[in-house]
Amino acid sequence: MDVSECVLSAGRAVLDMVEREWQPLSAGELEHRLDQAVEEILESQLLAKLEKQSHRPPPPPTTTIYVQLLQNQVGPQVLHTATTSSPSEREEEKEEEEAAESQERDDTVDNPAIKYISDLLQSSKSRTRMAGRARLSMSHTVLLSLTLLSERVSYRTVSRRFQLEKGNIHRIFFSFCQRINMLEERHIKWPAGKEAVEALFPFSKLIGKKELEEGQGVPQVLGVLGHTRIPIRLPIGKHDVESTVPEVKRMKMEAPPDSWLNLELVCDIRGRFLHCRISKGSHVDRGRALRDKLKQNPELMPSSSCLVARAGYPLTDQILTPYTGSHGPREALFNKTLEEHFQILDQAIADLRARFRRLMYLDIGNYDRARAVVLTACVLHNVFLDLGQVVQGEKEEATPQDEEGEVDDEGVRRRDSITDLLFKSFNHGNA
Repeated sequence: MDVSECVLSAGRAVLDMVEREWQPLSAGELEHRLDQAVEEILESQLLAKLEKQSHRPPPPPTTTIYVQLLQNQVGPQVLHTATTSSPSEREEEKEEEEAAESQERDDTVDNPAIKYISDLLQSSKSRTRMAGRARLSMSHTVLLSLTLLSERVSYRTVSRRFQLEKGNIHRIFFSFCQRINMLEERHIKWPAGKEAVEALFPFSKLIGKKELEEGQGVPQVLGVLGHTRIPIRLPIGKHDVESTVPEVKRMKMEAPPDSWLNLELVCDIRGRFLHCRISKGSHVDRGRALRDKLKQNPELMPSSSCLVARAGYPLTDQILTPYTGSHGPREALFNKTLEEHFQILDQAIADLRARFRRLMYLDIGNYDRARAVVLTACVLHNVFLDLGQVVQGEKEEATPQDEEGEVDDEGVRRRDSITDLLFKSFNHGNA
């Protein structure tokens, strides 16, 4: 193989690696990974070539040409890194790094959350052996999986950190997600009986105890209904292979429905999820399935309670939504009251994304696997809240929705009566 073919081979290897492990990183992070990949490839090729030539003195002139060509291609800094350290020194540095990472992993395994989740998996009904666990304990399996969920790192990085093959890490992670999914009914459940009554919180501070005791039609809130989108990689067959526009740029411009998952949630005042429904981006439901379920099972809602949701969701006597279009001060007061509740769900979603940063973009083209990862994050969100471990995320500004969803007469009457009482209480307080 001549010099030009060797350089081209190194370039192709770098491109293959980038395409295989690329994630939407910042420019600095991507540049760092590219430099690291180029350094490792060139270093191994250069050392192998020099080692072969060391057995054949004197060295041929192509060695000098190859070094000069490397300097021109990757710059003297990368070449200097590849040539100044001896193999023994690099081996010692690598061993020290691996020992430090191993000690860090052992220390982290003692984290109460890791122990708790490990106990959950070991005590679950399913005794199916988790795939790829031949060399990992349950606690290290949990740590590895949480690392992939909470950090936007590649399988290659985790492979080096845990000293496992990438394929094995892939199997461990999705096996972990499947096991956590089995805990959904235990940790994301609709409250019932006394638990549901204790979960209720006031509709408005304007309504005093007297009005509530007299039962003047003012409900208490059980939860906040809403949704968010989780970006995923387009499934195979959805790509425009003839387009020369980069894939991610096309997704941002066109936003095909199947380039995200719809995550519908109901949360309580603590931000804990009571309901979770995940669907493809092309499947637009907007709360209709939940509305039908509540109508068929009215016992799910405690007496004089409701859910609140933004415009676009169905308006019923169990789900209250804001007024849309032009409205007066009465309607504006009602909408402002609901907006305060919407902030609860917005914060819960922000906390979910902050804790599990992989949800910023799932580089997964398979719907079932992407769904399993999102559901895992939602289940673990509740687990961490139960443990008292709260992560404060930064809320995103909600997109205004001007179109009202489906309405029924009972919902309209209940919303109007609550609006009248709110406005009366507001005027009375000012007086």
